[in-house]
Amino acid sequence: MADEKIYVGNGISKFDGDQVEFSLDLSNPAIKEHMFEFNGKNYLKLIVGAKKDGADEYGKTHWVRINTWKPDEKKAAPSKAKAEEEEMPF
Repeated sequence: MADEKIYVGNGISKFDGDQVEFSLDLSNPAIKEHMFEFNGKNYLKLIVGAKKDGADEYGKTHWVRINTWKPDEKKAAPSKAKAEEEEMPF
């Protein structure tokens, strides 16, 4: 799944490249699939990149896609014993 590229919008470079204004297709079901909660708030990680061929026929110079990378849960979750060791004051 990490190799899957889900494009959800396009953007245009403004102010000599200092800003990129973009719009997202919020009706794309992949957005809800890749949202995550952290500290009681919902997030979606996005990647914005310049189009290799320059502006398209609508003047859009950038693309927006969902960052689908997820950590390997086996490696990301510390073992219970290791977590207890880290909490010890000595």
